[in-house]
Amino acid sequence: MTLELDMLQTAAVGILAMLLGSWINKSVKVLQRICIPAPVTGGIVFSLITLALYGIFGIEIFFQGTLKDICMMMFFTSVGFQSDLSVLRKGGRPLIVMVVLVAVLIICQNAIGLGISRGCGFDPLIGLAAGSVTQCGGHGTAAGFSPMFEQMGMPSATTVLMAAATFGLLGGSLMGGPLAEHIIRRKHLRTEGPSDAELQHGEEAAFSASGYAKAVYEILLAAGLGTLVSKALALTGLSFPSYFGALVVAVIMRNVSEAIPRCPKLSMPEITSVGGISLALFLGMAMASLRLWELSGLALPLLLVLAAQILFMLIFARAVAFPLLGGDYDAAVMVSGLCGFGLGATPNAMANMSAVCGKYRYSTTPFIIVPIVGAMFVDLINIAVVSIFLNLI
Repeated sequence: MTLELDMLQTAAVGILAMLLGSWINKSVKVLQRICIPAPVTGGIVFSLITLALYGIFGIEIFFQGTLKDICMMMFFTSVGFQSDLSVLRKGGRPLIVMVVLVAVLIICQNAIGLGISRGCGFDPLIGLAAGSVTQCGGHGTAAGFSPMFEQMGMPSATTVLMAAATFGLLGGSLMGGPLAEHIIRRKHLRTEGPSDAELQHGEEAAFSASGYAKAVYEILLAAGLGTLVSKALALTGLSFPSYFGALVVAVIMRNVSEAIPRCPKLSMPEITSVGGISLALFLGMAMASLRLWELSGLALPLLLVLAAQILFMLIFARAVAFPLLGGDYDAAVMVSGLCGFGLGATPNAMANMSAVCGKYRYSTTPFIIVPIVGAMFVDLINIAVVSIFLNLI
C-alpha cells in the first residue's frame, strides 16, 4: 500500500518535524549541548514512524519534493550572499591557513571515501557519500547533492547522505570541545576567564518587514539568474548541483554591491534570516522523508568509511591544524571549530568554540576567522571538489 503526500502536505510534515524537534531538544539537554538541529531531531522521529509503518503494516509513504527543492535553492543562494570578499583582510595569515586546511581536509575526505570503497570492492558512490559532501557539507549540502547521486545510480541517496551527515554532526560536536580541552591542558595554555562584560561583543542587526520582502526578491532574482549560469556550466560536460549557478550569482551580486558606493545595498540580515528559515524547512522535509529501510544493505560499508573519517579528522586537527594555526590558545579554539564544520556545519563550530571559551576565556580571532571560512569558503570549495570527484568515477 502506498500513500502519496503533495507538496503542501510534505511542507506541513516538515514544519511538524521542526516543532517536534525543537520540543525534544529543549527536553533533552544533551541534544542542545551538542547542537543537534531541531529539524534533524524531529525529522528522524518522523522517519522512524514511516519505517514502522512500512515494516509493520507495509505502508510506503511518498513525499512530493517541489517545495523542498525551492527551499534548498533559497538556502544556498543565501550562502552565496554571505560571501563578502572585502572581509578577507581582517583575518590575516590565520585566515589563509584555515582556508588551505579546509581545502586539504575536503580533498582528503573524498580521497578516503573513494579509496576505501574501491579497495573494499563496494560502490564508490557510497564512499563519496561519506566524504566531504556530508562531513564538511553537513545536512544542507548532503540533501542538495542527493539528486545528483540518485541520477548516478544510488536510488537511496537521500537516506544514505542524511545518515552520514547526522553521523558526522554528532562526531564533530562530540570531538571538538574535548580535543581543544586536551590540547589546552597538555600545552599548559590555560588562562583566567573574562568578565561577563568582556563577552559582550557585536551588535544585533535591525530587521524590518520591507527588508524581508526585499531579501526574498534578491534571493529569487539570484536564483533565477543562476539557472542561466547552471545551463552554461552544463555545456562544459561537467556535473554541478542545481544550486551552484545561483550561489555564484549571489556571490557576484554581494561583492558588486559592496564595491560600488552608489549601488543599492542588499538586505543582508534579512537574507541570512530567510536562508536560515529555508534551511530549517528544507531539513525538516528532507529528514522526515528518509527511507530508512533502504539502509540495510549499506550499513557496513558506510560505517567503515565514516569511522575512518572520524579518525582522520582527529589526527588532522591535532597533528596538522593546531601547529599550523600557531600552536597557541587561539589555535586550540580554532581546532575545536575546525572539528565542528569539518564533520558537521558552521553552527557546530561556533558551539564548540563557545563551550571552550566559556570554560577558559574569550578569544576574538577564532570568532572572526571561523565564521568567515564557514560562510564564504567551505561550501564553495566543497561543491567544486565533490563535483570533480563525482566526474572522476
